[in-house]
Amino acid sequence: MTPGSGLQAGLKNRHLSMIAIGGVIGAGLFVGSSSGIATAGPGILLSYALVGTLVVLVMRMLGEMSAANPTSGSFSAHADRALGRWAGFSIGWLYWFFWVVVLAVEATAGAKILAGWIPDVPQWGWALIVMAVLTATNLVSVGSYGEFEFWFAGIKVVAIGAFIVVGLLAIFGVLPGVHADKATFSNLTSHGGFLPNGPGAILTGVLLVVFSFMGSEIATLAAGESEDPQRAVTKSTNSIIWRIGVFYLGSILVVVALLPWNDPAIKDKGSYVAALDSLGIAHAGEIMNFIVLTSVLSCLNSGLYTASRMAFSLGQRGDAPKAFARTTSRGVPMTAILASVVFGFVAVFFNYEYPKTIFLFLVNSSGAVALFVWLAICFSQLRMRKIIQREAPEKLVVKMWLYPYLTWATAGLIVFVLGYMLTDTEGESSGRTTVLLSLLVAAVVLVIAFVKEKVTAGRASEAPAVEVNDKVPTA
Repeated sequence: MTPGSGLQAGLKNRHLSMIAIGGVIGAGLFVGSSSGIATAGPGILLSYALVGTLVVLVMRMLGEMSAANPTSGSFSAHADRALGRWAGFSIGWLYWFFWVVVLAVEATAGAKILAGWIPDVPQWGWALIVMAVLTATNLVSVGSYGEFEFWFAGIKVVAIGAFIVVGLLAIFGVLPGVHADKATFSNLTSHGGFLPNGPGAILTGVLLVVFSFMGSEIATLAAGESEDPQRAVTKSTNSIIWRIGVFYLGSILVVVALLPWNDPAIKDKGSYVAALDSLGIAHAGEIMNFIVLTSVLSCLNSGLYTASRMAFSLGQRGDAPKAFARTTSRGVPMTAILASVVFGFVAVFFNYEYPKTIFLFLVNSSGAVALFVWLAICFSQLRMRKIIQREAPEKLVVKMWLYPYLTWATAGLIVFVLGYMLTDTEGESSGRTTVLLSLLVAAVVLVIAFVKEKVTAGRASEAPAVEVNDKVPTA
């Protein structure tokens, strides 16, 4: 295949299956769940269930559109067609911005773990190494990305599966050789009740866990580079319910049953480490650090892939430099990858040099993008269903339930969550700060989108009309 021939179908079915399964398991599940448990107690299960339901509904809408039209631009390309060029431009660039900031966050998190194991290499050195290795992986071919992600995701899936099995055996008292004196389902109600901090804590918990679900949509972007995109999208969409049910609700249920929710170890060590420690399992901290590192590397790998494919799609549609849409002979959008990783490197630098100013702004201003993306998916699906039904009804192999009522209800729930975030005013990364700064960045991108659209329309109107000469030429 010659350079410039586009993306290749280099992802195998097993790659897509594991990307879909692993995509819902972010490092945030391991790292961030302890603060949610401390805030809502066992009631955090309702927070996870609420956000999980929201993600299932959004993914159903995205699956409907992506199964009908698989593309590397996914929801950005759908918004482009359903809502207008301004929508595709805006949501595409916001999503790209979100993931390149995530690159810096995850690279720093991974470097911190590695520096703890091998302190001779400075933390910034590990961040550089991690970013360089995964950039090289993505530059080789989409197949190499898929292979790395297959094993990263596989480790996460096996680890959480083993954690759930071991935890349940301990809770039922059939696990030999462990100290499970605190493990009992009565922990769900015996320490101040199921909602020890009141029902309002469920919504506060939602704010803490909602961002750990970002990544569920990666499978729909990756499907465009698979041999059978429609089948891949349909399969990942239909399996989202059990994936969230098992990996999120299942593992958190085990944590809050193994230990009282207010056990100081949950906040000090992290929820999963504390749970393993309570069973007397040796080297629990090191085991969990390895799993978190795998999740971080998986997130980095997928983040770089996702950002580059979104940049590629924007380049194809004329919403980014044309160079972003060029591919190598292996079907790799090299310029889009390098542009994404350069911004990631710059963000890593800001994290080390200006953690409380520039980097804090980057993190806060990208924090609500997940909710913006989900909202855009809702409104796109409302329009795209009619377009698909009119043009190619046979492509509606995945359908959103109770359309359009459930779509509107989902959009309303997302708006409610955004509104509730405005009531959170505690800390430098409060919900209000995150929403306002994210809205500021979104407003800037929207202004650029409208200006670009106006300039493009102006150029089109100023272009000289082509005169049609219908006279017979004379000799």
